[in-house]
Amino acid sequence: MNTARRAVFIDKDGTLITDLPYNADPEKIAFSPNCLIGLQQLQRQGYRLVIITNQSGIAMGYFSAQALIAVEARIKTMLAAAGIRLDGFYFCPHHPKGTDPLYATVCNCRKPQPGLLLKAARELGIDLAESWMIGDILNDVEAGNRAGCKSILIENGNETEWLRGDFRRPIAQAKNINEAAEFILNKDGE
Repeated sequence: MNTARRAVFIDKDGTLITDLPYNADPEKIAFSPNCLIGLQQLQRQGYRLVIITNQSGIAMGYFSAQALIAVEARIKTMLAAAGIRLDGFYFCPHHPKGTDPLYATVCNCRKPQPGLLLKAARELGIDLAESWMIGDILNDVEAGNRAGCKSILIENGNETEWLRGDFRRPIAQAKNINEAAEFILNKDGE
């Protein structure tokens, strides 16, 4: 197996970091509990780590796409302090009910669509069939599955709709990223 091409795609809000709706203030970013050890273990085993996030606050006019540059930089700095390298940061600024006409549209990059994962795979040379998506709602799971990844749902109470469908079934459920990482490493090690 070519480990240089494997990745773990990670949802940002509610999965990697504490969910503060529409937050674009780098100073308010905090990691979700029990995530750093798992990310360190995944990286040591050759997985690339890539954030995949919907940021409808841009379409709603709550903050600019430029504001996410500082958010990305803050997350990278915080991860680096734990010895973790972030390999990619991909966001969707769209929402069909947005107030900014530039971003008020249906797109293929807003999860549950797989567009951001497909773009990251092209740009970073990732083998999607050897990769995973970790997220806290079934839209994350669906995006990962549609892209051809295996998916894990973090059960932290953020999924409230539980709309089922063929692409909305995770391979596993976990309490946090550390637990998800342990599952991934065990499953891929079989």
